[in-house]
Amino acid sequence: MSAPTPAAAPARKPLMPVKEAFDFLLAAARPVAEVELVDTLEANGRVLAEDQASKLDVPSADNTQMDGYAVRAADCASGAAQLKVAQRIPAGQVGSYLEPGTAARIFTGALIPAGADAVVMQEQCELNGDVVTVKHAPQSGEWIRRAGEDVRAGAVILPGGTRLRSQELGLAASVGLAQLPVRRRLRVAVFFTGDELAMPGEALKPGAIYNSNRFTLRGLLENFGCEFTDYGIVPDSLQATRDTLREAARNHDLIITSGGVSVGEEDHIKPAVEAEGRLNMWQIAVKPGKPLAFGEVGSAFFLGLPGNPVSSFVTFLLFVRPFLLRLQGVSGDVSPRALQMRADFDWAKPDRRNEFLRARINEQGGLELFPNQGSGVLTSTVWADGLIDCPPGQAIARGDLVRFIPFASLQH
Repeated sequence: MSAPTPAAAPARKPLMPVKEAFDFLLAAARPVAEVELVDTLEANGRVLAEDQASKLDVPSADNTQMDGYAVRAADCASGAAQLKVAQRIPAGQVGSYLEPGTAARIFTGALIPAGADAVVMQEQCELNGDVVTVKHAPQSGEWIRRAGEDVRAGAVILPGGTRLRSQELGLAASVGLAQLPVRRRLRVAVFFTGDELAMPGEALKPGAIYNSNRFTLRGLLENFGCEFTDYGIVPDSLQATRDTLREAARNHDLIITSGGVSVGEEDHIKPAVEAEGRLNMWQIAVKPGKPLAFGEVGSAFFLGLPGNPVSSFVTFLLFVRPFLLRLQGVSGDVSPRALQMRADFDWAKPDRRNEFLRARINEQGGLELFPNQGSGVLTSTVWADGLIDCPPGQAIARGDLVRFIPFASLQH
């Protein structure tokens, strides 16, 4: 009697490609609906809820770009005209009509007086008493800012979905917008799994490590203006994980965890999420960071990051960051922006996954690689200027052009 044939092992589900995972996350994101009216001075980092239009021209009237003399260009055609200085116009004051054969001493930002059609900078003039010699033949319109040349009344200056930076706030103020409608801040819950985790200041027991991810992720959430609740370190048990997920889902838009998303017996995040909600995505073809998980618990979204510190940091920048921005209401392109730069190294053993290599810019304008690309080597994230996006199976030879994503473009 022949022995029974062993059952075939279940086929391993293929890893989701990085681009597919990125698109899946963005398609699932639902921006928060609530809108707040905040003072423009307090709106830095917030996301506009609706278009903002100007009610006035900027500048509101023709004014001078330079300190100098407002003149009639026709009076100065000789290049050596002598004109009587008939008036003085500081910024904030309105001059009188400029009579032919006269000039007005004028200062940057001051309104051009009626009758004048050019400004000659003071370096091209010589004053003697109340007579100025204009040593330049100006063209009509020279050194004059025209009314509305920056902004026209009625024009949309900031579209809804804009994440406000200092320059957007300045533009809003320039048209007199004292308050702006913005979406409310995102509410995020965060917790960390692992009985081996300890906090700095505590004595390390055998086998214990300090919880660096707590500091990294909190800092990143602060950078993005989130309101967050830190539930700290959750014990390695399915029940404790489920209890914390359930509590976090009550008053938050997003839950972020670190650790416990792999396939070990002490990795409880995946079964806990499946018990309390649903898991929509798990395991990405990315290195570092394969065990990235996405799902929903109650009305809150869930993102589970790997426990290795580099993996947690990189997956936040590549996946959590754009998802956060979409939840906040940002409507523009939120994908990581890459530069084409020269590799000054060889990478001869590519992975089957999409790798993100820590690298920095050298004095020659090329990229050099951190020697240890391990997912636990947190020093690489401090040493590096950004990440090289290395496609699956692609080797890199010295001199090749590669896609480089600066950290500076990913952390705000």
